[in-house]
Order: sequence, then C-alpha cells, then structure tokens
Amino acid sequence: MTSDSSPPQLHPEPETVSFIRRPEVRMIIYAGLGLFTLMAVVWPMVTPLLDPDFKRHIAEHRVMVGMTKEQVLEAWGGPQTIHTSFTKDGIRHEEWIFEDWVDAATVRHRYLYFEEGILVGGWYQGSRERSAQHLPSGKPKSKSES
Repeated sequence: MTSDSSPPQLHPEPETVSFIRRPEVRMIIYAGLGLFTLMAVVWPMVTPLLDPDFKRHIAEHRVMVGMTKEQVLEAWGGPQTIHTSFTKDGIRHEEWIFEDWVDAATVRHRYLYFEEGILVGGWYQGSRERSAQHLPSGKPKSKSES
C-alpha cells in the first residue's frame, strides 16, 4: 500500500441541513402559521359572543364593527358631520366624522362608516397641527391693496 491512498470511509459525512429546513423547525413554523390563521378566522366570531349586545364596549367608550348607530351614539356621542350617500342598489352609506380638539391648533379626526345603520368600519386620522410658523403674519390685505 502506498501512503497516498486514503482508507475507505465507512460512514460518509452527513450533509449539513440549514436551520430552516430542519423538520422540527418547519413543524413549529407551520403550527404557528396555522394557529395565526385559525385565530384570524375564529376571533371575529368569538368576540360578539363575549359581548353580544356591546354593553361592555359602550361602557368603555369603544366602538366595534357590527354596532348599530344607536350603540355608537351611546359610546361616543354624536358626530360633528354626517355624509350620506346611496349606492345604485339603494344601500344607504353614512360617514360619521368626529373631531377631537387637543388644543386650539390641533384637531384629530375619527371616521366611522355605516351601511344600512350598521357599523362596517372606520379609521383614525392623526393630528392636523398648524404651528405658529405656518400661520400668516400681519394684517390681511384687501384686494385693492394687493
């Protein structure tokens, strides 16, 4: 035998598998995704069962999709503006706009959307701040002075 030959390997080196491809890691990822999907589907169905007439939400001054206009009025009070429109199929849409004045220069808006008297969605608009540097200075000029 020559020294150049290497002994035959009885157990070849196992291939290294990346972390993400390990079966136990993949099972954990799939289980997490499955649980997330299940909760995304089940939670909206469970929440109304926990508070079917929204009394707890109203007491905490919170609104939730599915409330009637009367329940929203109990929770938040009346809006500053209501815009009403109808679809070509005759479905009544209402947009309620609530104004939250933080101070004389800062207002925040909350929008709620109703279809046939049931809350279907909404969103919150951040502050519309105007600082003193953005306000016009000096006395306003009339058109004849311009």
